[in-house]
Formats: sequence, C-alpha cells, structure tokens
Amino acid sequence: MSDFAKGDSCLLTDNKGRQFLLTLEEGGTFHYHNGYLSHDEIIGQPDGAVLQSSLGGRLVALKPRMSDYVLKMRRGAQVIYPKDLGAILVWGDIAPGLTVLEAGTGSGALTMGLLRAVGAGGRLISVELRPDHAAHAQRTLESFFGGIPANLDLRIGDVAEVISEVAPDRLVLDLPEPFSVVEAAVAGLPSGAVWISYVPTVPQVQQTAEALHQSGCFYGMRHFEVLHREWKVEGRSVRPNHQMVGHTGFITVARKTQPLRDS
Repeated sequence: MSDFAKGDSCLLTDNKGRQFLLTLEEGGTFHYHNGYLSHDEIIGQPDGAVLQSSLGGRLVALKPRMSDYVLKMRRGAQVIYPKDLGAILVWGDIAPGLTVLEAGTGSGALTMGLLRAVGAGGRLISVELRPDHAAHAQRTLESFFGGIPANLDLRIGDVAEVISEVAPDRLVLDLPEPFSVVEAAVAGLPSGAVWISYVPTVPQVQQTAEALHQSGCFYGMRHFEVLHREWKVEGRSVRPNHQMVGHTGFITVARKTQPLRDS
C-alpha cells in the first residue's frame, strides 16, 4: 500500500469507533468534536497511521475498504448494503473477463463491486434512467477509482433497449420493475447467461418470478434475502449485538436457457 496522497480517500476512526470519510486536499482541515486535524498531517503518512487531533484525540487513518466507502459515501439513490452486494457477486458468478450489464447505476455502490469483480479484462456497462442519479454516481465512481476506468461504460437510458446490443454474460438489475425487462432479456441474453435482480418488497419479487416463469426461458430460479448480525467479543463475554441489519431486499437469480418444454 502506498502512502496517503492528495486526492485519496481517508477513513478516520476515533477512540470510540466513530468513523469519518474524507477526501484529502492540500490545506484542508478535518473538524470533529475533539478538535481538528490538518489534511497535510495525513498526506505522506502510511496506511494505518495513528495521529493526534488538536485537542489530543487519537485518530487512526486507513485507506477505506469498499465496504467502508459504501456505508459512508454520500448517497443519491439508496445504496445496496455490503451484505447484499457480496451475495450478488457470488450468486451472479461475476468473474474476471465477463461482460456485465447493470441497471440502474443508482449511487454507484454495486457498480464498484461489479467493476472490481470483472477485472481489467472484463467490461461493465451501467445504465441509469435518471440523469441526476447518473451524475451523482459518476462523481462517486471518479472519487473511488481516481477517474472512470476504461472498461466502464456509463449510460443514461432504458436498459431494455441495450440488452440485445450488449448481449451480456450477466444481467444485474437494481430496478423497481425488473419484470418489465424480462421480454428484452429473453431476446437479448445469450443462452447460459445469468439474470440477477434486487427488489425490496414481496409484490416486486412475486411479479419478477411470474414474468421469468411465464417467459419459458429461465431455469433454476432462486429467491432469497441476506441477514447480517455482528457479535460482541470482550474477554469471556460473547454475545450477539442487540441490533442487526435485517431485511433490505430480495435477490432473484436465474439462468437463461433455450425455450423450456414441460415434460
């Protein structure tokens, strides 16, 4: 890991575990309840440096992991939580070298994970219907990656209109009505491609399942949610936290096939 430089993201954590995400600027200053810390004191320091605020507060400076960035970044649309993002990458079988089509871009959290997973040899096309969300996501992605990577294609529009053009290996949908995309997916996805969609409510997942089933071209459908609970481990005291991240959304996964015939 290189030392902190101007323009880097930095995650500061105080002695009570409170975290603050900032972008380092020459002459900039971080202020919080226990004084301030100049950005210039962070620039040039190694990842994991322990620093002191003007009032003697301890601050640990770390380069944020993607999970840190997703939870602390400024949001436009609601972000997909890391617990769901991980499941999408694994169940969607997002792998290096693949071509992935995503909609919508939203705040860009899922886009980050997808782009890392396809690697430099893969390609990600991300389509967002709302120009304001697209603009916000572009700023977020530029900040996280230090620019827009060459293998990321950001578009504004309707994903249904580009599926046949892209013919992706994976179709990842974070949309209110993914069921409206099924017809275009049948026409444009190659056989063997993976469909994965994310919706927050039961009626949405029901309509998605019905549309996929009625198309006669999707196999092995699964619908699930991911629950996340952390534990406190302090000496001999080991117990679950009182709060957990419960339901956030339903994930639907299916494989595109040639037309199925009931036997």
